[in-house]
Formats: sequence, structure tokens, C-alpha cells
Amino acid sequence: MKAIFFDRDGVVNRDFGYVYQQEDFIFMDGIFELLDFFKKQNYLLILVTNQSGIGMGYYTEEDFLTLNEFMQNEIKKKLGFNFDRIYFCPHHPDDNCLCRKPKPGMIQKATKDYKINLAQSILIGDRIRDVQAAQYGGIKYKILLQGSEVEQTDIPISNLYKVQTLKQIPDLIVNEFYK
Repeated sequence: MKAIFFDRDGVVNRDFGYVYQQEDFIFMDGIFELLDFFKKQNYLLILVTNQSGIGMGYYTEEDFLTLNEFMQNEIKKKLGFNFDRIYFCPHHPDDNCLCRKPKPGMIQKATKDYKINLAQSILIGDRIRDVQAAQYGGIKYKILLQGSEVEQTDIPISNLYKVQTLKQIPDLIVNEFYK
């Protein structure tokens, strides 16, 4: 089974920092079309998101789960389906857990849960730590959605593609991955 792994804040929704309320959850331009594209290509849709706001006490796990329900319901209303699974890291950045990106814990858990073929899988993130987690987790293709600031990494990332908007991704997939 192949999967597409999405980061949440900055990819699925606009990142205003510690988004946990419905009124602050604004879907990114092109996300619905992108989810539809990947579903039609028979990808498992997986969300992997750091949620350190829980560990820092900015919001509760219940707040996060309530927002997930809202997000999933909105996607289902528009598309008739939603994310197949959501994995999240609730830990404080100083906790040194195994699930906080750039560590690959969430990817490893998803791979075990669904027997995912990582050589056919993709991760889309907006931070270097997202693509580092994909590299460490064995995901072949990484797509970095670049904002105004371009982060750098000392760690070599193989099969890394950079885009400015989500709307560029379907063409990238068709033209680069399915040659």
C-alpha cells in the first residue's frame, strides 16, 4: 500500500502558530483538490503533525481532537472522504520523544499499522523537520512547500522536490514520479 503523508499546519491549513480553534482553522488553497488527486491515485491519506502546544499547555489534547473532528467533517462534506488516519505528537519539544518530527516515530507507526510501501510513498511538509522525518523514516519522495523563508539543512535529503503552492503538486507527481 502506498501513502501520502501530510503535515498539518502550513500544508492542510494556514499556520498561525498553535492552531487549535475552529475559527483559526483556514484550509490552504488547493488542499481539497490535492486530497482528491491522491485519493484517485489510490494513496492512503495520512496526517502526521507535531502538536507541541499540548505539551506546552497552550491547549489540551481534547481541544486538538475536537479540531480534528471539525477538519475531518469539513473535508468529508466537500469530498466524500477524509484522512484515513491522523498521527500526532503531543509532547513538549524538550521531551526528547521518538514521535516529534524530525524523528520518524509517527511515520514508523503508520508504516506498521498499514504495511505501507515507503518506496512508493510521499510526504508533503512545509518545514525542513518534516522532510527530515520522511528521510529518516524511509519515505522515498519528499515535497517541501516553501513559504517566504527557506530553511536549510545539513542533512542530505534524497528525492526532495520544492514547490511554492499546493496546486503545483499534481503536475509534479505526473511529470516526475510517473515517468
